[in-house]
Amino acid sequence: MVDASDNVFGGSIPDIYDELLVPLIFDQYADDLAARTSELDPGDVLEVAAGSGVVSRAVAAVLDPASRYVATDLNAPMLDRGKSMHDDPDRIVWKPADASALPFHDDTFDLVLCQFGVMFFPDRVQAYKEAFRVLRMGGTFVFSMWDRLEENEFAFEVTEALAEIYSDDPPNFLARTPHGHYDTTIYHSELGEAGFDNVTVETVERVSVASSATVPAVAYCQGTPLRNEIEVRTGPDLKEATAHATHRIRQRFGDGEVQGRIRGFIITASP
Repeated sequence: MVDASDNVFGGSIPDIYDELLVPLIFDQYADDLAARTSELDPGDVLEVAAGSGVVSRAVAAVLDPASRYVATDLNAPMLDRGKSMHDDPDRIVWKPADASALPFHDDTFDLVLCQFGVMFFPDRVQAYKEAFRVLRMGGTFVFSMWDRLEENEFAFEVTEALAEIYSDDPPNFLARTPHGHYDTTIYHSELGEAGFDNVTVETVERVSVASSATVPAVAYCQGTPLRNEIEVRTGPDLKEATAHATHRIRQRFGDGEVQGRIRGFIITASP
């Protein structure tokens, strides 16, 4: 179940997210989506839950210049960050929008993309129905989801570290939302309910690399809504929580550069 704070990307979260978390875990999957987009060669592309624009940057670079790209997100600050980071921000239409109530006509896009955003939707089936509605005949919906927490090693260590220092009420954003939707059978049933007949799920594993243990600790503790959970708790403050997460990652992966496994799914659906 999505918590109300899970969708709050305010304050300095968008900047830290883009500076640290994007290169840590998102860049490689954005490149994957860009390659898939290039193969499909769509004319009109919609991205939902675009966040700070990592996919937008990767995909826009491989699209035909005549193609239209619309990037949407519920959080305007994330879109603002994405627009500010793009070399040619006018190449993309940046539009705040709810994926469950898209402000577009039926049969408008050839491709709908969503990278690691579906887990934030309160009603996934409704969001899938909206993707189905705005797709043209022959269009494709491609999105990614994370595998379970244990298969994503930095996120796992951060979660375990916080459970040690907030033992009475551990912050569980990472386990609940990004890594809480790993049952792939659900994708088939929910997408089928939304009207998609052809669904494939592919497991994609990569290696996440950081210059030090501090990078993933700060990225997760301060650059995601996990920060909101930490800041409302009594006991150790955000700085102390981040330091403990750093210590735990260093204990497992050593000093200097650290490497951890990340694993997700790429889901492709068409009517």
